[in-house]
Amino acid sequence: MYSFHRHTLKNKLELLTIPMPQVESATVMVMVGAGSRYESKKINGLAHFLEHMAFKGSKKRPSSLLISSTIDAIGGEFNAFTGKDHTGFYVKARSEHIPLVVDVLSDMILNPLLKEEEIEREKGVIIEEIHMYEDTPMRHIGDVYEGLLYGDTPLGWDTAGKPEIIRAIARKDFVTYMDGLYRPNNAVMVIAGQVGSSQSAVRSLIDKSLQGWKKDKLWQWKKQSDKQDQPQVKVKYKNTEQAHLALGVRAYNLSDPRRFALSVLTTIMGGGMSSRLFIEVRERRGLAYYVHANAEQYLDVGNFVTQAGVDVARIDEAIRVILDQYWGIANGNYLISSEELTKAKEYLKGRLTLELEDSRSVAGFYATQEILKRQILTPDEVIAKTEAVTKDEVVAVAREIFVEKHLNLAVIGPYKEEVRFRKLLESV
Repeated sequence: MYSFHRHTLKNKLELLTIPMPQVESATVMVMVGAGSRYESKKINGLAHFLEHMAFKGSKKRPSSLLISSTIDAIGGEFNAFTGKDHTGFYVKARSEHIPLVVDVLSDMILNPLLKEEEIEREKGVIIEEIHMYEDTPMRHIGDVYEGLLYGDTPLGWDTAGKPEIIRAIARKDFVTYMDGLYRPNNAVMVIAGQVGSSQSAVRSLIDKSLQGWKKDKLWQWKKQSDKQDQPQVKVKYKNTEQAHLALGVRAYNLSDPRRFALSVLTTIMGGGMSSRLFIEVRERRGLAYYVHANAEQYLDVGNFVTQAGVDVARIDEAIRVILDQYWGIANGNYLISSEELTKAKEYLKGRLTLELEDSRSVAGFYATQEILKRQILTPDEVIAKTEAVTKDEVVAVAREIFVEKHLNLAVIGPYKEEVRFRKLLESV
């Protein structure tokens, strides 16, 4: 689908260029192997906070207005995102503006001003963002679920942090964090789209812009335990008209070859409006407005989860129906047909193809693989591995992950007791 070219700078920064001849724009993305799992409890939320501060002024453009005006003046789009193990910054614009975009991003990442008055002002913005997430159970339930799964560890903490911690963060915390993680040997720059006919010109541009970025020893993350001996439940009380649940199990990490069969299983269970869970939970019983399944993978651990927004009076029934689908596919009561297997594969292939029509998605696809694994599968290789998944492999994955003692249930709604829900998990 798209081939890529790799160039390693002297300072060990990886540059990936992915030509997309059919478009006139390009996305320039810088991704750093830095996220909330590298934080201590006293600076939880700093990785996400730093993402905000990068846009608040740099050496060449010492205010947020100057940065935004520069990008607006070329009709560009710019944003950033923070995960638990990576942070990305990107600008998408007409390809003729690549030199300017590279200059803006380089200066933001190498030379953020981190003005103390801007830090204090932005604390209010971050805290309101935290409140927004907490007031949006459909989004927040995923954080509650991973908090249950991984406990009081960096991988279990909310990426946005907590208000009391955000209030205490100081400028020196940003500087220390950047010294430990924002290094060229822990970053990748990707240019996807109409990158021009001369790869050497692009390399020269990047070398010039980022030659002053010095490599150094990096902070390391602590490996997460995946041990679980009994079902777990976490209930977060909120007086809502709709209950939100996340019901899942432990699964596979980012490098496990079984992840492709897991993707097919996830699609069969909860990918799209014809998936098993959508039909059983919503269409046949009217228990939920939304219901879908997802598989999350980190370098050391992973999980499978079903999320749903359900009638508060019928949440028990919804949980039983979801569990019935889990056990039914694992014990062979609900067989996978050849047509269902083919449909799931075509769904995954189609969604990937549609997603990668956008240069921003292409940049993210390659950057994430490079920064997390230092190994890249092209879209065609991902499609080939998906196509090779067999029915027996999907069933084997279901049998491996759908185990009672590995069940985890997080709930947000007008409930205060956990015993009721624990009994549902232990009665299967």
